[in-house]
Amino acid sequence: MKHNRFVSIISIAGLAALIVMLNFTSPTDIGPFGVLLFFTTAYLVCFGVISLLMQSFLRLAFKKEIFRSKDYLYSAVLAFAPIMLLMTYSFGVMNLWTVGLVCLFICLAEFLVAKRI
Repeated sequence: MKHNRFVSIISIAGLAALIVMLNFTSPTDIGPFGVLLFFTTAYLVCFGVISLLMQSFLRLAFKKEIFRSKDYLYSAVLAFAPIMLLMTYSFGVMNLWTVGLVCLFICLAEFLVAKRI
């Protein structure tokens, strides 16, 4: 229960920072540290949303009431996929090949989490 609140609070704070950044700055004014902050807050928001969706899916599909730490690791790896896709889009190389490579990377990372822990 504590972890769910912590993830929710961090995700909401990240969303607030993201909204402020998008409304009051431009990419040229913000600099490299601002771009890093943007991608970090976007990751925190994605992590919060994906962990919430994963928790509700596990509760509905598998009748699991407890969200284990391994489930948080699965959602942390899965939350990195939209960030990687956003980065490839910002570089201008978004095509089917890069989407396939991102999916392959996420599948390999999920496999690593499944085997190591």
